[in-house]
Amino acid sequence: MDAVVTLDHGMRFTGSADTGHPIVMDASPVVGGEDSGPRPMELILAALCGCTAMDVISILRKKRQEVSGLQVKAHAEQNNGHPRVFTEIHLEYIITGKNVDPKAVERSIKLSADIYCPAQAMLSKVAEMTSSFSIVEE
Repeated sequence: MDAVVTLDHGMRFTGSADTGHPIVMDASPVVGGEDSGPRPMELILAALCGCTAMDVISILRKKRQEVSGLQVKAHAEQNNGHPRVFTEIHLEYIITGKNVDPKAVERSIKLSADIYCPAQAMLSKVAEMTSSFSIVEE
């Protein structure tokens, strides 16, 4: 896998990886940016959510669960000194569907965390990872 970022102007960069889809990143005006895109650490957190969400929805579908919606929210704490790495990350899974089995959800989240999600595997080496879930009945 390869990635590249190129300076547009100020603190704004446009990046891409193997798929070629552009990603704009910027900094806050306090440090010379224009706030025209997410910060790199925000993208890492969003990537974590996307990685585990794709695992969980795929597993739930294989388990024939009637899931119509899935949202994954992340809350992270960073240390105060540099580098400002994540020290704690909590993932909240909100599943919408009909008669969704809580045991299937719990197992899907565990499989993502323990086996399938490379983002979670990497981040769990530096941050304490916790999770919770809720099921919204349609």
